[in-house]
Amino acid sequence: MAQKKQIPLRLSEKLYKDISAWAEDDFRSVNGQIEYLLTECVKQRKKNGKYISEEIDAPPDFDIEKFEK
Repeated sequence: MAQKKQIPLRLSEKLYKDISAWAEDDFRSVNGQIEYLLTECVKQRKKNGKYISEEIDAPPDFDIEKFEK
């Protein structure tokens, strides 16, 4: 297995807390979550030449009334 490169990283306390909570939800370590997010971002960039999807701000397409019953 290839050795992983270690880099120092400074995050704001708020960003760290947000990533930490997200990592916990996904059953990952904070380091694992950051690596996952960066990997997904690079895949997206290679796929269409952009850093994020053009649909990132699109509203979700689901029927709210179905969940309110």
